[in-house]
Amino acid sequence: MNEIIKMSATTLAEKIKNKELSSVEVTKAFIKRAKETDPKIKAYISITEEYAINQAEESDKKIASGAETGELEGVPIAIKDNILIENIKMTASSKILENYTAPYDATVIEKLKKAGAVFIGKTNLDEFAMGSSTENSAFFTTKNPWNTEHIPGGSSGGSASAVSAMTAPLALGTDTGGSIRQPASCCGIVGLKPTYGRVSRFGAVAFASSLDQIGPMSKTVEDSALLLNVIAGFDKKDSTSINVPVPDYLETIKQDIKGLKIGLPKEYFIDGLDSDVKKSIEKAIEIYKKAGAEFVEISLPLTDYAVAVYYIICCSEASANLARYDGVRYGFRAECDNLLDEYQKSRGHGFGPEVKRRIMLGTYALSAGYYDAYYGKAQKVRTLIKQDFENAFKKVDLILTPSAPTPAFKIGEKSSDPLQMYLSDIFTISCNLAAVPGMSIPCGFSEKGIPIGMQLLASNFDEQTMFKAAYSYQQATEWHKQFPNI
Repeated sequence: MNEIIKMSATTLAEKIKNKELSSVEVTKAFIKRAKETDPKIKAYISITEEYAINQAEESDKKIASGAETGELEGVPIAIKDNILIENIKMTASSKILENYTAPYDATVIEKLKKAGAVFIGKTNLDEFAMGSSTENSAFFTTKNPWNTEHIPGGSSGGSASAVSAMTAPLALGTDTGGSIRQPASCCGIVGLKPTYGRVSRFGAVAFASSLDQIGPMSKTVEDSALLLNVIAGFDKKDSTSINVPVPDYLETIKQDIKGLKIGLPKEYFIDGLDSDVKKSIEKAIEIYKKAGAEFVEISLPLTDYAVAVYYIICCSEASANLARYDGVRYGFRAECDNLLDEYQKSRGHGFGPEVKRRIMLGTYALSAGYYDAYYGKAQKVRTLIKQDFENAFKKVDLILTPSAPTPAFKIGEKSSDPLQMYLSDIFTISCNLAAVPGMSIPCGFSEKGIPIGMQLLASNFDEQTMFKAAYSYQQATEWHKQFPNI
């Protein structure tokens, strides 16, 4: 079992296809691992054992019969619990959806089923994906497998923790302001936010519709490319999906990076940056230089405004998106004598404190007399932030930054101060505002043994260059080959 759970998804897919391993054998190994470790880390809201074994048996039958197989035939994957799988419970880690069963598949789930993936469980998250630590789940806090006193990051903390703890070789997360990249950094795995519109959002619970994006979480860069190959592409069911060709990301991943120009934005290398993070990033830069990459100092001058702009936009969109949870159509319903009380009590009981905080902030920003001063102005500054990136990518091929200003902090350390919590996404937020792709890859450990992540950013729909640079770095280092002792 130990050998199986340490294998990459790419290796597992190959061995299952070649009949060196069966999908049932692999699936059972990961489920056994999940049952052993999840009482300590609480990555999963539900482990869908029976469902997964049935899928694995189907994959094995297909392979035995010589039928055509998918890219992920028989390979297990964990799914963040704000993405719909037909007939499986979907909670978004909220009491308001605690007993909700998905009536249809999200587009990414349809694609994964076609590719032969096996769904082994739904992972925990900050309620409605609102948070940076997975402490805002209505059910429990997920822990970091490297040190269970620390957060796994958020909001995709369950998915990050599951991959890091070897309870799944792959996972899906969603990223609105860093919710894939920041937990990937905290847990020492690879996390990718694709270009906005590259992956369909149909069937993912909406938080902030102009920012949300589904993406891969994996042990290796190659696994991330493999998973993006499967889930990327135009979807007419998603009005924000963009109809552009999807390249084979694995085809160019091993190309040389000599002469690649990488920008270092001076606004991301600030005095408050944790010393362990700074050292790890400096070492990563040296590794890139040895591979022939060239570094250029660049400026993203509106970085200081990103957090304020992000929280106005995301809270405003959350206020609109979460209006549908009224206790009438679906979800938790309070028993009351009149409709107004029913609305108020259903939402009051069903939503947690962080979700309520964001709804109130957003409703205020959208209210008469304040719309232009807050939401209108935030959208204008967002356009300027996007222009900052467009100008930068005229000079460089990629941008390199830390994924987070500090390694994962202790559980409870920032929960009483929402502003400090919001600032933990300071390096990831601009990427969503500008709609560009971003990836976090492991690049070291703090003195206390907590993983540190490095972020690569590319121009719109240029995930290929990002994969190439990330793969080159991973081939020159061993960080992705280290596993937590849990």
